[in-house]
Amino acid sequence: MATEPGSDPSPDPSPDLLVGLLAEPDRLATFAAVVLGAGDPAEVAERTGLPARTVVAALRRLESGGLVETVNGRAVAVVGAFKAAVRSHPPASGGTPVELDPDRATAAVLRSFLRDGRISQMPAARGKRRLLLEHVATVFEPGVRYSEREVNALLRAWHDDYAALRRYLVDEVLLTRREGVYWRSGGPVDLDLDT
Repeated sequence: MATEPGSDPSPDPSPDLLVGLLAEPDRLATFAAVVLGAGDPAEVAERTGLPARTVVAALRRLESGGLVETVNGRAVAVVGAFKAAVRSHPPASGGTPVELDPDRATAAVLRSFLRDGRISQMPAARGKRRLLLEHVATVFEPGVRYSEREVNALLRAWHDDYAALRRYLVDEVLLTRREGVYWRSGGPVDLDLDT
């Protein structure tokens, strides 16, 4: 099914459907490769290490679920699907709101500047901006090297001006950049002390 790039699928899938689509590791890896620019099964297989047959099946399932579409013969991620799903299927009212951080003060700051999981505005106060940036930095795994393209793809989910967001993270030494490669260099790290 060929449509305009980035157009939302119709009808909007539910958040449960989207989570189900990405619950399988093969489909999750396939979708991630497409988000990062792999456009055909051979490219996806090369980037993920998955067998071609598995990639083709995953792409077919992701397309039927509305997360991937074919445009000019290439797979393209439907990035608006998540926002559309949340907007068309809002959570039931009366439930306990999800806390963004265990610390109440930090959670209050994050609630002030995040809407639907995206930054609504950048805080002017440096302390609040630092808390928000530390929250964003947790999407980067410690010890993993990222290309600028990968960093941009991850930050685009947070803010339309992902380049400014990337600069803020580097300026605050939450990300370090050298020769076009980025890695997480600051921010909170969850330690699993049960192992």
